[in-house]
Amino acid sequence: MKKRLVIFGTGDIAQIAHAYFSNDSNFEVVAFTVDGEYLKESEFCGLPTVPFEVVTEAYPPSENAMFVALSYTKLNAVRRQKYEAAKALGYGLASYVSSRASVLNCGRIGENCFIFEDNTIQPFATIGDNVTLWSGNHIGHHSTIGSHTFIASHVVISGGVNIGEQCFIGVNATFRDHITVGNKCIVGAGALLLGDAEPEGVYMAQATERSRVPSSKLRKI
Repeated sequence: MKKRLVIFGTGDIAQIAHAYFSNDSNFEVVAFTVDGEYLKESEFCGLPTVPFEVVTEAYPPSENAMFVALSYTKLNAVRRQKYEAAKALGYGLASYVSSRASVLNCGRIGENCFIFEDNTIQPFATIGDNVTLWSGNHIGHHSTIGSHTFIASHVVISGGVNIGEQCFIGVNATFRDHITVGNKCIVGAGALLLGDAEPEGVYMAQATERSRVPSSKLRKI
């Protein structure tokens, strides 16, 4: 028998979470919830949507788990706040781990994690609470991903890396082995980190500039 699940959110992330949980987990999504001031429709994805302020009345924590399906808004602060609010109401926070991910760390994965397909989590790595790993990342052995962090696609984290809480890591970023990244760091798309990063640091790769030669004048393409 599947466990009952309420999803917090009615945006793109919530719609994606509904699809993944419905097709690849032992949870049955039964409803959605958002703060009352943001409740626009009574249904989402064909299921009831209720105000978070009264969610325990309609879907009590004793019978339902919750998943907070939010993005990295305000450097993950909003997702963290709602995660903590759901826990304060007594909900168990479900994690989704794709059946197509290679999870080799003996299940060292926290609550409310969203781990997509094609992630590789090597032995002795640890994933904190409320972490999102979008598709196709490499989490090296003995590395730690701090709680409330969002990692986009195709990030390479080498062995023994320690990433702090509430960080954002953009697509195709690369981390050399045995470095530490402080809390609330932003590492942009394509960035390469070869040393430690102090808390609240911002690391951005240089964007590719447009060529002076227009495409219409290139002879070999």
